[in-house]
Amino acid sequence: MKYRLLGRTGVWVSEISLGTMTFGGKEHPVYRTHGALGQEEVDRLVGTALDAGINFIDTADVYADGESEELLGRAIGQRRRDVVLATKLIAPVGPGPNDQGLSRLHVMRALEDSLRRLNTDYIDLYQIHNHDHLTPIEETLSALDDAVRQGKVRYIGCSNLSAWQISKALGVSALHGQAKFVANQAYYSLLSRDAERDLVPMAEDAGLSLTVWQPLAGGFLTGKFDRGGATTEPDSRRALNGFDFVPFDEEKGFQVLDVLRAVAARHEVSPARVAIAWLLAQRAVTSVIVGARKLEQLTDNIAAVDLTLTEQDLAELDEVSRSPLAYPNWIQGWFAPTRTPAGNQA
Repeated sequence: MKYRLLGRTGVWVSEISLGTMTFGGKEHPVYRTHGALGQEEVDRLVGTALDAGINFIDTADVYADGESEELLGRAIGQRRRDVVLATKLIAPVGPGPNDQGLSRLHVMRALEDSLRRLNTDYIDLYQIHNHDHLTPIEETLSALDDAVRQGKVRYIGCSNLSAWQISKALGVSALHGQAKFVANQAYYSLLSRDAERDLVPMAEDAGLSLTVWQPLAGGFLTGKFDRGGATTEPDSRRALNGFDFVPFDEEKGFQVLDVLRAVAARHEVSPARVAIAWLLAQRAVTSVIVGARKLEQLTDNIAAVDLTLTEQDLAELDEVSRSPLAYPNWIQGWFAPTRTPAGNQA
């Protein structure tokens, strides 16, 4: 396994991190199609990940209504010191009006509940899972700063925020001398490179880690789906649901998949491994979160850290997956500095 720094913290996290959305939820109307893994299967996946050198594990209080955290906590057990443990909050976790959001009330309540379910005294990375348009960011950050000062949280981060929202939060934290976001978790894949417009340059400028969720676009980039709906994995979530959690243009998706398969064939590896290796070669990416239902899926994904794509591979994948530049990015490119300092002129 290889490791990269978590923002500017000095903490090393594995290039591959383990996602836990497949843990639990056997009776849940939504999560039962995500994997619904029981304790024995979770123990096997977590143990394999830790033995492979993965030290970064991500979950959320909303996954399977908290069961994912419970299963993960039991699976980690005595190996807690080996794990940089991350969880998230904002989504509804109960029927009450205050059982969601980012108010001080809910932040403190959600944190205590996650600590209990995970059977730990502290969370290494506590992340807000989305933007709360009702709660002032000042209130949320103050509550998170208190959690850090109490020793219940080591670092804080965010997920699914726009670049301006993250920048505003960083400014508020700096103004009040509070703990600030050190990491951002975002959707990024060969089928959606929207993050490159603002989130990637913002992360580089602010020194934030970028962790990636859904690197395989809901399983589409595994290469197990063909035009017309045929699949070699009929029990997959995508096949069972007939629903793509992450939106993309299907025709363009198959064009990307054609190139992905060609690159994979050159290296004699799976398309999924190439898709993850491509992400690890991109600017600002710290870690790629992989979720798995089966042990062989996890081991194949982990092997992506040992795959080095050639310049030809990267160029072909970049060409077929490139997104059109959004304003003002395209016009700013016209005025990119080309001048040479006067003292260096010939």
